[in-house]
This record gives sequence, C-alpha cells and structure tokens, in this order.
Amino acid sequence: MNYNTCFHLLLGLFIPCSVVCLAMTARNLNSDQFVLLEFKDCIADPQNVLANNCMNLRGTIPPHLGNLSFLLSLDLSSNNLSGHLPKELGKLHRLRIIQLSYNRLNGEIPAWLGNLQRVQRLEMGNNNFTGTIPQALVNMSNPEILNLQFNQLSGQVPYSIFKISALKIVSLFSNSLSGSLPNDMCQHLPKLEGLYLSRNELSGNIPSSMGKCNNLQILALSYNQFTGIIPRSIGNLTRLEKLYLGLNNLEGQIPTPIFNISSLKTIFLSNNSLSSSLPNGLCYHCPMLEGLLLEHNELSGNIPSSMGECYQLQILNLAANKFSGLIPKSIFNSTMPQGIYLNDNSLEGMCFTLFFSKVQKAFCLICFFFFGHILYHFNLIINNKIYMNWFILKFLIPIYID
Repeated sequence: MNYNTCFHLLLGLFIPCSVVCLAMTARNLNSDQFVLLEFKDCIADPQNVLANNCMNLRGTIPPHLGNLSFLLSLDLSSNNLSGHLPKELGKLHRLRIIQLSYNRLNGEIPAWLGNLQRVQRLEMGNNNFTGTIPQALVNMSNPEILNLQFNQLSGQVPYSIFKISALKIVSLFSNSLSGSLPNDMCQHLPKLEGLYLSRNELSGNIPSSMGKCNNLQILALSYNQFTGIIPRSIGNLTRLEKLYLGLNNLEGQIPTPIFNISSLKTIFLSNNSLSSSLPNGLCYHCPMLEGLLLEHNELSGNIPSSMGECYQLQILNLAANKFSGLIPKSIFNSTMPQGIYLNDNSLEGMCFTLFFSKVQKAFCLICFFFFGHILYHFNLIINNKIYMNWFILKFLIPIYID
C-alpha cells in the first residue's frame, strides 16, 4: 500500500469520526442547555435574580442537574435551598468544586460523594445535615478543602479523613462530633493549613504529633472535651497564627516553646486547668500578638514587666488565675487596646497614666489604686460591675479634648 493510499484511508476515517464527535458535543451542549432550563423551572425565583446570579433561590435541588455532563463547578451557596441532595449529582464526574454552604439542606451526607474523585473543594457548611460523616469521602483523591461546619453531624470523625494528603482546610466546626483524633494524623497531612474542630464533643489527648503539621496556620480545638497536656510539639509550628484550645479539660504547664512562635496573633487557652507562669520574653518572641486569653486557669507568678512590648495587643485576659505582684505600668503601652481583664487575682495596685481613644483625642490622667479590678477600654469594671468611663471619670479626673 503506497503513501497516497494510506493518506486517503486515514482521511476517510478521520472525517466521519470528527463528525461524530462534533455531533456528540452538540448533543451534550443541547442536553446541558435543556437541563438548565429545567432547573430554572424547578426553582422558585421570586425576585427574578437568575438572570444575574444564583442568590435567594428557593426550593430543592432538581435531579436534572445530574445530566450536566460538562459541569466543573457547582456553586449554589447562600440561597434558601432545602431538601436532600439528589443522587443524580453523583454522575457529575467532572466536578472540581461543590459549594452548597449557607442553605437549608438536610438529610445525611450521601456516600456517593466519594465517587466524585476529581473534587477539590467540598463546601457544605451552614446547613442542616444530620447523621455521620461517610467513610466514602476518603475516595476523593484530591480534595483541598473539606467544609462541613455548622451542621448537626454526630458520631466519630472517620480516621480516614486525616489520611487525605491533599487537604489544606478541614472545617468541622460546630457539630456534635465525638471520638478522638488519631495520634499520627499530621504524618499524613503535609499541606494542612487550617484545622477547625471547635464546638464539638471531641475527647482524648491532643495528638503529640501535632507539631508535624508544618504548614498549619490555624489550630482550633476549643469548646471540646480534650484532656491531658498541651503537646510541646505545637511549639514547632513556626507558621501558626491562631491557637484556640480554650474550654477543654487540659492540665499541666503551657509549653514554653509556644511563646516562641513569632507568627502567633491569638492564644486562647481559657477555662482549663493550666499551671505555670508567663515567660519574661513573651512579647519579644511574639511581636504580632493581638489577643492573649488565659482566664480561668491556675497560672501564677508575676505579670511580665515586658508585657508592654506587645504593641499590637488588643485583648489581654488574665482574669481568675493566681497572678501576684504589681501590675506593670507598661501593660498599657499597646496602641490598640480593647480590653484588659485582670480581676480575681492577687495583684497589687499602682499609679499609671493611660491614654484613651486617640480618635477622639481624649487624654486622661489617672492616679488610681485598685486590687484585682478590671480595666476595660472605655469601661471601668469594679467588683464585676460595669460603669461607663465617661460617667465615672468625670467625677474622678478631668478629661481634656482638643
């Protein structure tokens, strides 16, 4: 067979195949257009917003959407959609993004979601989903974001979830999830940046391997039932910005390496049974610190005199501990104070100068002795009673406004 014969033969095969492919594409496009029209008919759109966006839609998600063969992203978030997820959506194998947050969807999270192996973002928070988190979600090979927060989910968090190495964000905040966290979880989550598990019923120890989540920026485990000590390895999280471990049953000392993380902005360890004192170099090592909330623990010793070097500090709450000694004058050096809570300690009084709202250009000179009182920005709280500064200070000191 010579060259010309082969060329004409291949050309004869290529043209029919191209026609068939184009016909199939046209048919799929027509099918997708028909499905979208059906979707519009099934959705209540009282304000006629479908022409511009998908906000304020009501009704249920129609099963016809499962026929959108080319669909890569399904975003129906921030609407008033209700009902269950139709199983027909399990046919959308090209999907990369599923965003259904902020609706009124209910029922159990379907196991067929695990068949959508290309999904990178699964966001179904702020709904009314019940039941457990299905094990089948581990079949998603490349999810970067798993957001199921603010639902009514219960049962244990499947350990398999913590073995999806592509995960960057896991948000299961505010459910009724129970059980413990696997001790080796951070060995399988090298990309994890945010772990939001607060406001659940999780228990057991905080995994000692937590320090191996090298990219972690936000660790939120507050409002649970964790016990034991705070792992020292958390001090290895050099990119950590927010640490929320408050309202648990933690005990022992606060590991000193935590106060050496220069990127930290918020430390929330309130309402535990933590002991130890605060390191003198806290503000030197945490120059970005905006919130230090340690109230209702068993911390003792002096408040570090260097506390005034936390120039970004907005909220300092050391109430209901065992601190003693003088209240450092430098504690009021912050340029952005919102609240300073020192009540229910064994602190001694002092005389200090305090600058109030620079916006209002108000300068107040206060020479005031107080034992275990609270000073709060724009509020003076004495014996747990709140008085507006502008009322009480008029009787105590002059206020100068230029």
